[in-house]
This record gives sequence, structure tokens and C-alpha cells, in this order.
Amino acid sequence: MAIKELLANLPEVKAPTEKRLGFNIKLKWTLIMLVAFFVLANISVFGLHSTTLEQFEYLAMILGAKFGSITTLGIGPIVMASIILQLLVGSKILNIDLTTTEGKKFFQGLQKILAIFFCIFEAIVYVLMGGIRAIPGMTGIVIFQIFLGGLLIIFMDEVVSKWGFGSGVSLFILAGVGWELFTRAFGFLGPHGQIMPVGKVFVFFSSLIEGYTAGMLMAAAAILATILIFLFVVYAQSIKVEVPLSFGRIRGYGMRWPLNFFYTSVIPVILAGALLANIQLFARLAESRLGHATFLGGFMQGTPISGMALWLYSPNLIENIIRGSFQKIMLVQGLFHLLFFVGFSTLFAVFWVKTSGMDAKSQAENILSSGLQIPGFRRDPRILEAILNRYIMPLTIMGGAAIGFLASATDLLGALVSGTGILLAVMIAYTLYQEIAQQHAYDMYPGLKKVMEKI
Repeated sequence: MAIKELLANLPEVKAPTEKRLGFNIKLKWTLIMLVAFFVLANISVFGLHSTTLEQFEYLAMILGAKFGSITTLGIGPIVMASIILQLLVGSKILNIDLTTTEGKKFFQGLQKILAIFFCIFEAIVYVLMGGIRAIPGMTGIVIFQIFLGGLLIIFMDEVVSKWGFGSGVSLFILAGVGWELFTRAFGFLGPHGQIMPVGKVFVFFSSLIEGYTAGMLMAAAAILATILIFLFVVYAQSIKVEVPLSFGRIRGYGMRWPLNFFYTSVIPVILAGALLANIQLFARLAESRLGHATFLGGFMQGTPISGMALWLYSPNLIENIIRGSFQKIMLVQGLFHLLFFVGFSTLFAVFWVKTSGMDAKSQAENILSSGLQIPGFRRDPRILEAILNRYIMPLTIMGGAAIGFLASATDLLGALVSGTGILLAVMIAYTLYQEIAQQHAYDMYPGLKKVMEKI
């Protein structure tokens, strides 16, 4: 009862009273939250030490964060809370019926409480472990600012989920990756604010004019690798297996249920990337705290030179070959990086399917409860489960391995942003496009929504 009272009194963004928001309203609130996110990302935390801004770029990109700003935590607390609760509910450790309105509200309330807890916990860990160094006497103020930024992101996510398109989590990841991609392609400001060709597009043309062949080739290789990976991910996203289904009570009507090649979407590579990023993060924090390297790794000017971080590091193979600085150890590093991503992405894909309700048994129950069945077969969950098992587990393993390989290969080829970032951007943008197109179609043809609801 105490938990339910606490959940009932949690501050929240009021949901719209209308059953269906219009396209313009959703677009307006999505753009407002997007602008607010960029504004917060450019507000530095007051009281930071001048040498504090160690850039954990990999972690920052997948969490939509900018270290040293109000958005230092990004969507990290929300993602951690969501993953933990989904695993607990999926494995039946926490018994919550998500098919009911009350169950969904209870789940969302627990997620918000857990996300707020992680805001406090991560802010304290970052500052006290030395990841974000505060000026002496300003530790508490810096922790509070980082916590406040995390709290703002939670409520901004809620605004987008209730009033905009998609979710704030997806929007902020896409915004972070998009901004990073634009900066690395067309950036023109140097580290001290001077105007100079920083983006690879400008570097390519300036190197071409100056006759600097190596610089031109390195810039061209990065741009080309990004374009090729982007196109390949778009193509792979369209690969799917379609299972024919029919309505048991309505003869002559049916549909095809698509099973994407990336069945678990980007979840496996996010978890694998987060694991790698956290190894690097804790290695740096431990080295900063203890004053010496640990088995997790040691760093020199931000580059790993020992420990696990060294062997899991992804060297830019193409750039090193062009520079003439290629060493055999880089091949070993690249191999370990590739095996790490492929292995853990496959493992996390299988684990996620079995614990998040995406396995054949759960999907068979969902299909039958919706009044659907496979034509020519009895409405027996065991038969449907056996048929789905032919597709789901092979797709899980192949898709997990493929998405891990793509992410790792992109890192090794030296694309403008990490492989995980490109995968996230493409899939989130595709999903967002589908939702926007659907909403626009409903606004243009109001009768379409009623037809789709009946189907």
C-alpha cells in the first residue's frame, strides 16, 4: 500500500484529455523538447574543475549525453531502470500484468522511481570517483546539478511520450548521434574556437587543395565507410520473414506478421556497447581514483595502453594503413573487438528474447489472444509455438551476430560515428518515420483510423 501511495503522489506530466492528438500538436511538442535538449546540452555544470572534461564518447553517444553539461547523465537512468524492470517482469520475478491499465501505470511508476534513484546514484558515482571532477568545496553542488539534469530528461521523455512522436529516449539518442555525425562531417571550429577545417568533408577539400594525399584519403575513407554502412543497415532493416495469419472469426480476412531479420532490434548491440563503455569508464575512474592502472586498463591521453581496455579497443585500421603506422597488434585488437561484439550481441539477443516476452511461447499466446491463427492449423498454442520456433530463434541468433558484426566493423573502418550510433540512428529514424507517416495519414483520412482499429 505504501508503494502505491508513493506512486500515486509522484510528479508527472499530465496526459492529454483528447483521445487522439493532431499531427501539428505532436510535431510542436516533439520539436520543443528537441530544442530544449540541445539547450541543456550546451549549459555547462557550474563548479567543474578545468581538467574535468574527459570525453567518454562511446558511452555519451548511446546515452544521448554530453559530459560536463547538465545532460551528463543523458538517458542512462531511464534505460537502466527500463532494462532492469523488463527483465524482472519478463522472467516473472516481478509479477505485474502489463495487459491491464492498472498494471501499466504501476510499471511506469516503478520505472520512474528507479530512474530517479539512478539519477542520484550515477551523479554521486561520476563525481566521487573522479569522472567529473569538482572544484574543492563544490562537490555537493555539482552532484545536485547533474542529478537535476537527469530529472529534467526524465520529464522531457514523458512529455514526448504523451504529447509527441515516439519516445524521448529514442529522440534524444537520434539527436545526439545526428549532431555528432553533422559535427564530424561539417565541423569548422577547432578545439579553442578558431575557424579551421575539422569536419571530414572540409578536411577532404582542404587536403585536395593543399595536395596532402594522405589527409584526403583518410577523410574520403571515413565518409565512404559511413555511407556504405548506412546503406547496408537500411537494406538489412528491410529484410524480414512474414508469417501468414488469419482471423478465426472473420473468414476471408488475414494479414502477414513480419519478423525482422534484426528481431531484437538494436537492444543486443546497445547492451554490448554499454558493457564495453562501462569497462572503459570504470577503468578510467579506478585509475583516476587509485593513481595507477588496474587490470581493467590504463590510459595515456585518452587511449588505452594496458589491461582489458587495450585488447578491446577498436583501432582505425584504414586510417593507420594510410598513415603508414599500421602494426600487427592492431589486427589482434580488431579481432578481439569483433569477437567481443559478435559474441556478446548474440548472447544478449538470446537472453533478451527469453526474458522480455519475445520468445515463441509468449508470441503464440499474444497471437491467439488477438483472435489470430495460422491458416490450416488448429487454434492450439503448442502448434503455433512450434511453427514460430522455426523462425524466432534462428533470427535471434543470426540477427544478433549480424548487428554485432556491423557495429564492430564500422568502428574498425573508422566511420564518422561509431557503428552502434549508426545502427541506432537508422532504426530509430525508420520507426519515427513510420509513426509520423501513420499519424499524417490518420489526419488526412479520419475514417482510416476507425478501419484500422476494427482490423
